[in-house]
Amino acid sequence: MKKKLLYLFLILIQLNFTDVHANFNIKARTAILQDYLSGKILYEKDADRKIFPASMTKIMTAIIAFDLLKSNEINLDDKFIVSENAWRLSEAGYSSMFIMIGDEISVENLLKGIIISSGNDACIALAEGIAGSEEEFVNLMNEKAQEIGMTNSNFSNSSGINSPDNISTVRDILLMSNYLIKNYPKYYEYFKEEKFTWDRTGGDSITQGNRNPLLYKNIGVDGIKTGYLAYEKYSLASSIIKNKRRLIGVGSGFDTKNARSKQSLKLLTWGLTKFDTIKITEKNKNLTSLQVWLGTKKELNVHVNKDIYKTIPKAKKKYLKVIISYDGPIAAPIKKNEIVAKLKIFFKDDNIGNYDLLASENIKKQNILSRLIESINFLLWGDV
Repeated sequence: MKKKLLYLFLILIQLNFTDVHANFNIKARTAILQDYLSGKILYEKDADRKIFPASMTKIMTAIIAFDLLKSNEINLDDKFIVSENAWRLSEAGYSSMFIMIGDEISVENLLKGIIISSGNDACIALAEGIAGSEEEFVNLMNEKAQEIGMTNSNFSNSSGINSPDNISTVRDILLMSNYLIKNYPKYYEYFKEEKFTWDRTGGDSITQGNRNPLLYKNIGVDGIKTGYLAYEKYSLASSIIKNKRRLIGVGSGFDTKNARSKQSLKLLTWGLTKFDTIKITEKNKNLTSLQVWLGTKKELNVHVNKDIYKTIPKAKKKYLKVIISYDGPIAAPIKKNEIVAKLKIFFKDDNIGNYDLLASENIKKQNILSRLIESINFLLWGDV
């Protein structure tokens, strides 16, 4: 087995990854923090505890609409008629878009009413417009939750208002948020809009600000969604971009609005200051070349089929080691995208990732005469 060492640094001291977490705590009932690019979980506190997700439920409501927009089953300009059922939520003291019975509202305005204004009435109008009833829409939500991998969640309504059966975990909310950002970057732009003005029927236009307090701090936060229920108290799914890094944090059980803002910011800031995200390689980009035996080319370019990032404690890049292992030289013929080697990544002595290396090209076998000459050269000189 040959090993090709890409980066090797002398290991001077032992440092456990968990040392970075010493004396750090978030004042929330449950919380989690992830580096988006690497997928590394940087912090968690009782992350699988069942919670009532409150208005963070609206993230899934938006995702269902985004799926249908992507497949052209609905359009942003399509208009849905507001039912009495939807209107009643605008009159019941909940956060609302303030729609009226019989209003015809575009999908885009309903989405902004949900995402920016956190309108429960807008959720019902969108759900009924898409699925005919909120109950049928909830089935779509739960199907999507299973697809994403939200194994500890169950949605019973589209808005997150009080229901004992509308449950999730901060880990599942993180999965959902990650899915949203990865799959719908264009529509995700709605989540950073600070206000929404709607020219409502039968009255003056109404402007409401985004309920996410971190958007107004000009620190790179671009989402995602707040929540509040009397029992659960305050919650927030948040995301920040800084220096080409993105972190996603979710917390629930903050005692006050002020605590939600301060503690969520503390969580994101800690992740940015305590860790670095290192880009190892890009999807489908030639990483290196490997020797070929009896082929029409002497070397083979190789790549991986995904972007690879690793998150490590700040200023510890020197402890990363990247090795390519393969049985070589690699005998021709070789087919493009054939697995020919392994990329192994270490931090200290810990293996933190193994990936298939794929051939970037086809390489044919030499003709009989060329193979004979090369074999003789190898026997005489060891030259391959």
